[in-house]
Amino acid sequence: MPKLKNTKDEYGWISISLHWLVAISVIGLFILGLWMRSLSYYDPWYRLGPDIHKSIGIILFAVLVFRVLVRLFNPPPAPLPSLSKFERVAAHGVHLLLYLLLFCIMISGYLISTADGRSIEVFNWFSIPALVTGIEHQEDLAGEIHYYLALSVIILAVIHALAAFKHHIIDKDNTLKRILGLSKPSQ
Repeated sequence: MPKLKNTKDEYGWISISLHWLVAISVIGLFILGLWMRSLSYYDPWYRLGPDIHKSIGIILFAVLVFRVLVRLFNPPPAPLPSLSKFERVAAHGVHLLLYLLLFCIMISGYLISTADGRSIEVFNWFSIPALVTGIEHQEDLAGEIHYYLALSVIILAVIHALAAFKHHIIDKDNTLKRILGLSKPSQ
């Protein structure tokens, strides 16, 4: 049973929970974003869908900042000894790239949403002011960037998941079990 914090062998519940919260949120936001593109002006979800998307995106930004801080002060377990040098470097690189892409997606989403100078209302709890406006074609340019970065994150996440399944099914190691909280430290 994992502890609250990471150990040298296992992820703790904080890291496991944040991993899956971010993963589920990103997938959900991607699906919602694709669906929103199909809405007509007269669809009742035309305004509600983007409001939900923006609100979850802002909250996810805060969760991601928290996750980075947790990772700095609660380092992940050491890589499994069975991993090759290439696998260790690739895993580290993919994680860094995922963080970078996610932050860029959120910044571009902010630039789309605030291009007209209006703040972003987060579930009517609070608002995030429009600090950057007036860039020529800001909404369109940020929208294109947002879409392609989101597509890139999903592709990278699929590769990440396939690598975890490869470790579980082919290598029969603890990689997938560790992030599910099912590992045994001696494996």
